[in-house]
Amino acid sequence: MSSAEGRTVEVNGISLHIDEDGSGTPVLLLHGWPDSAYVWRNQIPFLTRHGFRTIAPDMRGFGQSSRPADAAEYALSNSVGDVIGLLNALELESVHLVGHDWGAAVAWATAIAHPRNVEKLVVLSVGHPSVPKSLRQDEMAWYQLFFQFEGIAEANLSYDDWAWLRRFLRGAGDQERYEQDLSRPGALTASLNWYRANLAPRMPGPSPEFPPVRVPTLGIWSTNDHYLDGERMEKSGAYVKAPWRYEVIEGASHWIPLDAPDRLNALLLDWMQSA
Repeated sequence: MSSAEGRTVEVNGISLHIDEDGSGTPVLLLHGWPDSAYVWRNQIPFLTRHGFRTIAPDMRGFGQSSRPADAAEYALSNSVGDVIGLLNALELESVHLVGHDWGAAVAWATAIAHPRNVEKLVVLSVGHPSVPKSLRQDEMAWYQLFFQFEGIAEANLSYDDWAWLRRFLRGAGDQERYEQDLSRPGALTASLNWYRANLAPRMPGPSPEFPPVRVPTLGIWSTNDHYLDGERMEKSGAYVKAPWRYEVIEGASHWIPLDAPDRLNALLLDWMQSA
């Protein structure tokens, strides 16, 4: 599977590049930062062999999809709209929805706002938005504040042959591919605009209240995740008013689809085939 393949679908005034494989029950796979649909290359052939139709878009701002210039265009609500627009364009009433990192945030929000469009939900690394942040999570998320500094963040990430990004990734992920993708005009800023649109510092006040998820949900966290605290995922079950399952993958980095493909594939198959 390669993000050079696939086709373009027009939704919400932008173009989303998608990879489609297989036939049968549809599964929508949403990636996070700084990935593209390519991060699912170990899951797509496995799922298609087991009778699923996989749909993996490059999310707005990433891969070969459109990169709107305005940071506000990357608000989570717009990405939820992209998901629903994509389902409409493909004439799909509902899908199994799988998301990692920002893709998980979009998946949670889609399941909350559009439960009829989600058969089952699988979220990797990122917990339900209503779970309170621990001090540990605030410490781990320091980079989210750094990413708010437009121009400065871009310069630091790419300086000295992407040395900052290399340190940040700690050898995980698709380093060379990220450098290639983010080096394209506007791509690095577009990717950081996800953080600027959704995680910019704000004056203190009551936290937003989100409804519980009412579709069966599988939450997965990995013990070598340096950016997200597993406590938030573990506690997400309190915000799921449907069957809930929590799994921990030992030894895998934040990039579960790449580090633990066999374990993840087994979990996906078991969850999506269960009654």
